[in-house]
Amino acid sequence: MFQPVSLFIGLRYSRSKSRTGFISFITFFSTVGILLGVASLITVVSVMNGFEGELKKRILGIVPHVIVSKEIVSQVFNDSKKESFKAWPVLREQLLQQKHVEQVTPFLSSEALIQSSDNLQGVLLQGIIPEFEQNNIISNHMLTGSLENLSEHPYSIIIGQSLARKLKVTLQDTVRIVLPNKTTFTPMGRVPVQRKFIVRGIFDVGSQVDDSMVLVHSKYGAKLLRRKGDGIDQLRLYLDDAFNAKQVVRALTAVNKNSPPLDKLTFTTWNDSQGALFSAVNMEKKMMWLMLSLIVAVAAFNIVSALVMVVVEKQGEIGILQTLGLSRTDIVKIFITQGMVNGLWGVTLGSIFGVLIALNLNEILATLGLNILGGGYTVQALPIKLELMNVVVIIFSALAMSFIATLYPAFQASKTQPAEVLRNE
Repeated sequence: MFQPVSLFIGLRYSRSKSRTGFISFITFFSTVGILLGVASLITVVSVMNGFEGELKKRILGIVPHVIVSKEIVSQVFNDSKKESFKAWPVLREQLLQQKHVEQVTPFLSSEALIQSSDNLQGVLLQGIIPEFEQNNIISNHMLTGSLENLSEHPYSIIIGQSLARKLKVTLQDTVRIVLPNKTTFTPMGRVPVQRKFIVRGIFDVGSQVDDSMVLVHSKYGAKLLRRKGDGIDQLRLYLDDAFNAKQVVRALTAVNKNSPPLDKLTFTTWNDSQGALFSAVNMEKKMMWLMLSLIVAVAAFNIVSALVMVVVEKQGEIGILQTLGLSRTDIVKIFITQGMVNGLWGVTLGSIFGVLIALNLNEILATLGLNILGGGYTVQALPIKLELMNVVVIIFSALAMSFIATLYPAFQASKTQPAEVLRNE
């Protein structure tokens, strides 16, 4: 079969058994280094993607992607600075027609204290309408009870499992909700507004909201806050992708100026409350990419030292090849081929091992009896998300590093002077 002579010779050199032991040693470990670097990079990036996905699902599944509220109409320090939505159903229908918007739910919120006979905790009180919340993450992670209990029983409350543990309460127990920022006059003087609620449900999402948020029906939340009607003052938007929030806000801002009831609205995105957390995770992910890429780069550039010694060892053969008519370009191709064979073996095997380890990491850890997450986690499985694009980028990056590493030795080989080399042969 026809084969370019430079490719043929380069492949023969890569399979040669006559090279010295030290050169073979360096070549072997450069290949193994690339293998380990690529496998580690694929595995670690898959785990980081999994943690990022879990963080996005558990936090952004609850935190509204965009909150829509009326503009502040008064600077008087009363119970609320936001104007209630009197026509929120119409507004909700218009928002559902916007691009990227998948769900719009009405709610009210207020800071509060929740008290049991054993403990007291600060929480975010949210008043919801259960029929609009059937497919959210909380309804899918209810341990006991259901969101419908908020409608069926007056002054009912749903709390997270970790909060229930802190308060030492369970289903059907009574807790007291206290609004420290809203007071009322009584014969005993001015006291915070408070009301007893019965625990009708417990959820477990597995994130920080389990001990920082409680749910009540908006009708009873409005009565507690001394508001008229259902008390709805905000709408929260859930998008097809939380990272489209800024794009949606820009589109709504352009529309709401002259289109009632979209006029005089203010928008708050999840970036305002959770942006710092996701920026930190993104930075950590980039640093892991950088550190592991440097490992691959060091392994790839071991090819340089191996090829330089091969070039020195093959000086006579290079001179003979040049006298037979091979150009400098052909000499460069020979040694690029030889170096790339080692890099290709390392990248190929590293990719295979990396994918296999990433897909079976939890089973491997269980077999070895390793517990990476620590004893505080009830679920020990690492979240794994293997993305094809990441694997492709790692493969091509490692091959590019291997190619760059072959250039210097190859060009040094092409500078060989046949007359000088063959003079002493």
